[in-house]
Amino acid sequence: MPHASAPLTERGRLRLARYVVDDEWPLRRAAERLQVSPTTAKRWSERYRVEGAAGMKDRSSRPHHSPNRTRPQVERQVLHLRTSRRWGPARVGASTCHAILRRAGVARLAHLDRATREPIRRYEHPHPGDLVHIGIKKLGNIPDGGARLGYAYLHTAIDDHSRLAYTEILPDERQDTAAAFWQRAHAWFRSSGSTVRRVLTDNGSCYKSRLWHDTCTQLGVTVKKTRPYRPQTNGKVERFHRTMTDEWAYAKPNRSETARRAALPAWFHAYNHHRHHTALGGPPASRVLNLSGQNT
Repeated sequence: MPHASAPLTERGRLRLARYVVDDEWPLRRAAERLQVSPTTAKRWSERYRVEGAAGMKDRSSRPHHSPNRTRPQVERQVLHLRTSRRWGPARVGASTCHAILRRAGVARLAHLDRATREPIRRYEHPHPGDLVHIGIKKLGNIPDGGARLGYAYLHTAIDDHSRLAYTEILPDERQDTAAAFWQRAHAWFRSSGSTVRRVLTDNGSCYKSRLWHDTCTQLGVTVKKTRPYRPQTNGKVERFHRTMTDEWAYAKPNRSETARRAALPAWFHAYNHHRHHTALGGPPASRVLNLSGQNT
């Protein structure tokens, strides 16, 4: 596709070249007819003589040779510093560092795993219920009339495929609390049309308990754990908690914890049914077919 300032399209170039080569028009006459310079008419007609109609297509403006390009050994050193020490262009100090990294297709530092320095591999299970991520977010309470501040615990279950989410605000993160939450969340996902097959949690004590494993066994759900010191494995629930706190918990000043909690159901409905999710191209409910009638 020609750039915005190009006076001729591919069809116009071909027409110009044929005037000069096939119809033997003078360059100046053909240039005036197409309202371009004689130099442009000469360039396209000569290319037509050599390459025919195929020569009228756009070409890259990149030069065939780059004598000032950074030497290969310097490029190798830059790439080595990037992978071994996680240095960016500012730290490496080479003036062409950014061009070298871009040319090599190197991932941004934010997209690399801190432990292994390998690119983070993002995945998504193909069907709702194939995997549900579960996590807990500790949130400071807003004091009601001078009452003790304390903490609340957001227990969240989010479907890997659809990002459909279910959260309860509970007083602690004990094993019986977590197990009871999962029973209610499992029933909620079932009512939404998702058959949960596997559940993924971190290695918190409540999820390592026998009660947790027995509860999952009774529900027919396979238990999976994240690798130690790798919270990004459960990144979907971690990212959801960040979205939740930004858009609900801290979105506006609340006078009391009661007022903040009262706003949660409306936010949840908007998140699941109306909020555009950038990774999905629509709201989570759009990926769960039988929820279409509930999208109001």
